Amino acid sequence: MYYVVKYSGIFGFIKPWTAVRDSKTFSQQFLTPSIIEGIEKKLFPELLDRKGIFKIIRHKLTYSAISVQQEQTQPRGWEYKKKMFIRQRSILERGVMLEPLLALAFDNQDDAQRAATQHICLCRNEDVLLPLEVERMEEAEFEHIDGFELRFGEEEAGALLAGFNRFNDANPMYGRLEITGKPVKGL
Repeated sequence: MYYVVKYSGIFGFIKPWTAVRDSKTFSQQFLTPSIIEGIEKKLFPELLDRKGIFKIIRHKLTYSAISVQQEQTQPRGWEYKKKMFIRQRSILERGVMLEPLLALAFDNQDDAQRAATQHICLCRNEDVLLPLEVERMEEAEFEHIDGFELRFGEEEAGALLAGFNRFNDANPMYGRLEITGKPVKGL
């Protein structure tokens, strides 16, 4: 039995792990293990000193559209030109999800109820998602919820490298992307 808390917001940003290398980067359409772990640590601060995900057992993410935003960046280094030190600037394009809806599944009602009294953020503090409801459902019902879900683990068939875990010594994160139903709702 799952206890599912649904969260929604006006917009949400997922930090792409490839942003350092890519000239154009859109938001990932799935949540990595480190993002889920960060959300869990926000909801359950007593887990801050432990590595891993303990309470959130599944998730599904949908949204209406992606809005491309521009961000000005500067490299760390300085360049010496014409007796002056300067820092180059560049523009990155990143996608922000509009109207994200996130379903988090827990295996007990107490954890779900506690999570449902708090807001979450996907990656930036200004992208607040608020709880809508807590729903009890069978695993088979959860399987049919529309959305993107990264099933964590390198052993998953078709696993892809999803980034490097900031909570676990920058170790690689792997998973298999599952897409159910119509995860992009359209405006």
